[in-house]
Amino acid sequence: MNAIDTSTEDALFLRRAVEAAIRIAMLALLALWSFLIARPFIEPVLWGVIIAIAVYPAYAYLVGKLGGRRKLTATLLALSAIAALLVPAAKFFGGTIDATRDLAAQLETGALQVPPPSEKVATWPLIGKDVERIWGEASANLEGSLERYKPQLKAAGKWFLSLGTGLGLGVLQFTISIIIAGVFLAIAASGKAASLQVSERLVPGRGAAFTDMMEKTIRSVAVGVLGIAIIQSFLGGIAMIIVGVPAATLWALLILILAVVQLPPILILGPVAFYVFSTASTGTAVAFLIWAIFVSASDAFLKPLLLGRGVDVPMLVILLGAIGGMMMSGIIGLFLGAVILAISYQIFIAWLRDAPQQLPS
Repeated sequence: MNAIDTSTEDALFLRRAVEAAIRIAMLALLALWSFLIARPFIEPVLWGVIIAIAVYPAYAYLVGKLGGRRKLTATLLALSAIAALLVPAAKFFGGTIDATRDLAAQLETGALQVPPPSEKVATWPLIGKDVERIWGEASANLEGSLERYKPQLKAAGKWFLSLGTGLGLGVLQFTISIIIAGVFLAIAASGKAASLQVSERLVPGRGAAFTDMMEKTIRSVAVGVLGIAIIQSFLGGIAMIIVGVPAATLWALLILILAVVQLPPILILGPVAFYVFSTASTGTAVAFLIWAIFVSASDAFLKPLLLGRGVDVPMLVILLGAIGGMMMSGIIGLFLGAVILAISYQIFIAWLRDAPQQLPS
């Protein structure tokens, strides 16, 4: 009798185990399938959330000025941001395409002529003599120089093509993220309630504090780090456009990348200043150099002003997040990685602080 009862219990246990395994497998398959479908939109949505949280104080101020019209305010902010993104991008890509087409036409017809280098080029530190030699060879015999450096030029062409593709995708992702941010701003009240519910489920009893910490971290990094990088990139780009530096938008983008990873913009503006000294008047070149030094040193007073409003995040965390994010996801990962790693750092620090104290034995 006992053997029969044991056999029945084993069969019942096996049936329940099989049913549980099937249910878990179905749920896992459904979750995986949903993730694969949503994966292309995860990064733009996350960046949209970050943008919405970062600009919410300005949004709330504008809502008050516009008589409480939340949807109108969100639409105006989104359209303004998209215009600020797409107008320079269209100018950059359009100018690059036109310049490439003109260069190819001149090469085919043999009309392309390289002017001889200025005497000031040889005075550039470290690279001056080499640049003057290569420049002089190209001026004297362009076809021979192109043939001599064909492998290097081909590699550089592939790199620029890859860079252009990445920039195009980055602009598209940013545009989508701005639209998503506008939607989140329009429904900010319900979005805040939903985030509180999720936080309460994750951290019972401390959902509000957890949500507040995340908001402060996002705002601190987005405004105090990314905001400073955008300001420095804008100031440097405007100066380069004024003095007529070729591909000024591209150099401004490189300044933005360096500033996000906590490197001084003078690494870009310094060599550009040497170029300006060799092509422009002395007064213009000196003014540009002074402006370049000011832009590079501007974070000394911008960081206490902007970063001090949020929470303290070590610059090493920002650096690792920005570099890792860019390696993983390109341009948008540069910004997203810094914010995500900063949030993870703050959660880890909060977990350490809440650890039970061990009494000495």
